[in-house]
Amino acid sequence: MTGALLQAIGGAAWAERSSTAPVVVLLLHGYGSHERDLVPLVGELGLTAPWASLRAPLELGGGGAAWFAIESFGDPPAASVAAATAAIWEWVDAHVSPTTRVLPLGFSQGGFMATQLLRTRPDRVVAPVVLAGFVLGVPQPADGRLAEERPALFWGRGDADRVIPGEEVERARDFLTAHTALVERVYPGLGHGVGPAEVADVRAFVVERLGADAVA
Repeated sequence: MTGALLQAIGGAAWAERSSTAPVVVLLLHGYGSHERDLVPLVGELGLTAPWASLRAPLELGGGGAAWFAIESFGDPPAASVAAATAAIWEWVDAHVSPTTRVLPLGFSQGGFMATQLLRTRPDRVVAPVVLAGFVLGVPQPADGRLAEERPALFWGRGDADRVIPGEEVERARDFLTAHTALVERVYPGLGHGVGPAEVADVRAFVVERLGADAVA
């Protein structure tokens, strides 16, 4: 997956401000989706930071892509996850200033990848937002450090989500509780999606962590 940079689309401010902004937002779509899927969230959240939305490297056909194949839900092949994680960091290293941190906002499998960024290079990551996501059950390089430092992380999900198995929800809760300053929100009646109440909570989380200037 590495060797050729991931495809991405960026907001209007990307070219002008991505090299000087203290934080940029990375949108990471879910399995079978594409790089335009989460773009509406930028406006709904009122994000003012430069943003880019990456396309996952595994093409599925029909316009969809994935970060890795789903074989065993919570324990995908470690090599595939490592390759996808490396591909994102390769893109970041090529397009983002070394002094700029990234705020990954991911949905479902993209939320999984947001946690992978935190678990591999926490110095570059701030305030990850995980929507209907899960976590890898295999230890990652920075897990020990995260357990000590407990960085802030938002994890939102619906109580009617039938896509993420219950055991993966419990695995994610156990890991995130032990390794982050977790802000967990569960939304009654919400399935595998993102609702208005969740958008409001993410906005509040971003403001609390980055300041009022982070949103319009």
